[in-house]
Formats: sequence, C-alpha cells, structure tokens
Amino acid sequence: MELRQLRYFLKAKELLNFTEAANALNISQSTLSQQIKQLEDELQIPLFNRIGKRITLTEAGELFSGFALQSISKANEGFQLLKDLNNINTGKIAIGVTYALRDILTQTVIEFADQYPEIEFEIVFGTSKELIEKLNHFELDVILTFEEIITENHFKYQILFTSPMTLVTATESNLKNKKSISLKEISKLPLALPAKGYSTTLFISEAFHKNNLHPKVAIEINDIPTLLELVKSGNWYTILTQTTIKNEKGISCIPIEGKNMTRTAMIISLKEVYEKKAVKVFLDILKSLV
Repeated sequence: MELRQLRYFLKAKELLNFTEAANALNISQSTLSQQIKQLEDELQIPLFNRIGKRITLTEAGELFSGFALQSISKANEGFQLLKDLNNINTGKIAIGVTYALRDILTQTVIEFADQYPEIEFEIVFGTSKELIEKLNHFELDVILTFEEIITENHFKYQILFTSPMTLVTATESNLKNKKSISLKEISKLPLALPAKGYSTTLFISEAFHKNNLHPKVAIEINDIPTLLELVKSGNWYTILTQTTIKNEKGISCIPIEGKNMTRTAMIISLKEVYEKKAVKVFLDILKSLV
C-alpha cells in the first residue's frame, strides 16, 4: 500500500469520477484505475462500485476512506515536521559536558537560542567516563570533554583548544605571587582533588606517578563547585585546567611546570550517526567562540 494510491483513492472518492480525478491529479485515467485496482487487490475488497462510467463508494470504501485520510494527514504532518527540523524550527539537542567546559557551553547555548528559539536542549554534566557511556547508548548527540588520546574508532573527535594545568589556590594564598610551580612542590601541599572518575584526576595522578611523587590528597570530591569553595577557604589546594576556573572569583591559578601539562578540549560524537542540522549549527557556533 502506497501513499500515492491513497491519494488517488481519496480524489476519486471526492469527485466520484475517474476521468475528473485523473485530470485533477495530472495523471492518465488508466494509471489512476490501475493504482486503485492494485489497492483493492491488496485489501481484497472493492472500494468502488463501477456502473458503466459512473462510480460509487462501497461500504468498504466509505469505511476505509477515514483511515486513508488519517494516513495522508499524518504523512503530511511528518513531512512538515522534518521540514521544520531541517530548517531548525523544531527538535532537541542533547549535550554532555564536563564542568570545565561550562563557560563555553553557556555562551554557545545563549547565542544559538537567540537565533533558533524553538530548539530544546538537554544538558547533562558528568565525568568523561559517564558521558562517553551515555554517548555509546545514544542518549547524547555530542559531548564536550577533555581527551588527549583518540581511543575509539567509532567516535568522531574534533579538537577545540588546549588549556594548561594549574594549581588552584585561594586569592590570599602565600603562593599567589608564584609565576609557576613544580609537581614536586605541589606534592607537599594539602590537596583536595576531583574524585577518581574525573579525567583531570587521572591525568594528574599519572603525572605524579611518572615523577615518582606521592601527593597529600586530603579530600576527594565529585562536585567541582564544592571543591572550589573548599579551596577558597585557604586550607586546601587543587589541580584543574585553567579553563575550569575561568571567571571564578576568590581563587588564583599557578601554571604547573613540565612537559605535556596541558589538556585538550574535544567535541566527541558517534561517526555513523546522522548529524542533525541543529547539532551541526550548534557546533559551528561553539567553534567560532573558541
């Protein structure tokens, strides 16, 4: 059963004349008659009584017409919906993001929403591991996170920018005037770090391990805003990317010395999944703001 057959049937029902219906549809009468006959054969029941050149609806045709009309209407609604989707007049973007990239995300959402106010957003904050798992389960369209190593062939990786790793201190810390600091110096300080699930903690733990250093980790916490409040007290220090504390008041950051002490911010999505036009435009805006 095809939509065109339903359209032909409904036009014939409306005009009760195959010749006039064919003319209205800009097709030949033989084509119209053939398509309606194929429809009747599939349904295994006549839809029209054929009396000479006159036609009338059968009981089956009358009953079927309501469903045919609904099918055409739903198809037209679906076509319009996809048209709106392609024109970014409807739809939803699901984004996963690590806390460190909240500022660039916020700027992008505001600018995008100004241009396309009908698009809905679902924004999920989490660790890189949590977000990648959601992406693999098709729960997110794209994620923004820090990732130095391209590990999955089914992912599409796009580099946004790099950000140096820094020691984060209270504004009035005794270390505030230092231009840089070594991992050895940091290992002697009382540290409050993001929980082990955060990629930043994994990154810095590997750096300490490579330098045979054993830091004093007094607190591990899975909430970055609370972590920053603890640092502002002056009792603890933490290690985060410079991007994470951008525009944060009450704290200072000191670049960490050494090679490879930078993180790479990336856009990660699934390669084989159709990229919605709204997502593409969103990412274009995101890249323009970096």
